[in-house]
Amino acid sequence: MLRSGWARRVASLVALGGLLTASGCGAAPVPVFHPPPGAGPSGSATGSAASPSPSVGGDITLNFAGDVHFQDRVAKLLDNPATAFGPIVSTLSDADLTMVNLETAVTSRGTAQPKEFHFRTTPVAFDAIKAAGIDVVTFANNHVLDYGQVGLADTLAAVKAANFPYVGIGNNATEAWTPYIVNVKGKRIAIIGVSQVDELQSTWVATDSRPGEAHAIDQTRTLGAIKAAKQQADLVLVFMHWGTEGNGCPNAAQKALAPKMAAAGADIIIGAHAHTLQGSGWLGKTFVAYGMANFLWWENSYSTETGILRLTLHPNAPLTAQFFPAIVSSTGQPVLATGADSERIANRYASLRACAGLAAAPS
Repeated sequence: MLRSGWARRVASLVALGGLLTASGCGAAPVPVFHPPPGAGPSGSATGSAASPSPSVGGDITLNFAGDVHFQDRVAKLLDNPATAFGPIVSTLSDADLTMVNLETAVTSRGTAQPKEFHFRTTPVAFDAIKAAGIDVVTFANNHVLDYGQVGLADTLAAVKAANFPYVGIGNNATEAWTPYIVNVKGKRIAIIGVSQVDELQSTWVATDSRPGEAHAIDQTRTLGAIKAAKQQADLVLVFMHWGTEGNGCPNAAQKALAPKMAAAGADIIIGAHAHTLQGSGWLGKTFVAYGMANFLWWENSYSTETGILRLTLHPNAPLTAQFFPAIVSSTGQPVLATGADSERIANRYASLRACAGLAAAPS
């Protein structure tokens, strides 16, 4: 959870100057990336703090997990929001910033859209998310408008009433692509949320005159938001909703967009949606984790294997990555894997880098 002087969601687009390099360690932790000795930052830029930080400089830790909602079996967890995520919270929250994909509308109204699955929850969800030590969510996904514009309006009202940081949706395109900008230990981090799922994309994408989500169908606006962010922040992070459900390898659309986002200035790209883990590694000097799988989930879906990805930014050494294997349990809660399960999931996760076409070190 956030331990530094956090800024607020702002209306101006921002982003990062410095390029990070990396090495890796691993799950629980299990080794993931091993760059050559001496690999280090090619540059750095530190923005001014929006508010005084209790600890300027030093390592910065970022935790990422996948899809979260409160449908069916996980809806009952909101009876006690303080314990909704279970014991994994001690690992999930142990970072300067923790982020997930909140895959749901927050509404009791609206009309179900012409699609197979519909997810919605109540504003109590934000109590559970806060209790889990999560600091920001992306709503750019294929469920935030499950109940149409009425449901989206309720979702926007609920997240603002909860005073909780979010990205990926808005009352217009400018709002939807606006990053959340935060100061962590003197480093400005800009976070953008975007979906690439085709389902109903033409009617869900935000426009100048229509509320909606940030969607890669508008590639010009997506890349423009990254470029604009790059001019002001020290690090640009894009959380994508993309991939083919059930496929542990990124599809052609993911592999086509990722290099464009990297060229535009994205330093870290995190993904979700496939309901199974997808590989992570380096695309030039951009760290990419294509898919974080289900995390707090209503059914087993394609896989129960999941985990927490922790990226640690060091001021004078390469970025390091750790993957903490977990399993979606029968309650829908993720639990850290142990023993043979931990080793099996970690090994599979590491093996997925090959079909993702990612490298073990930056170049």
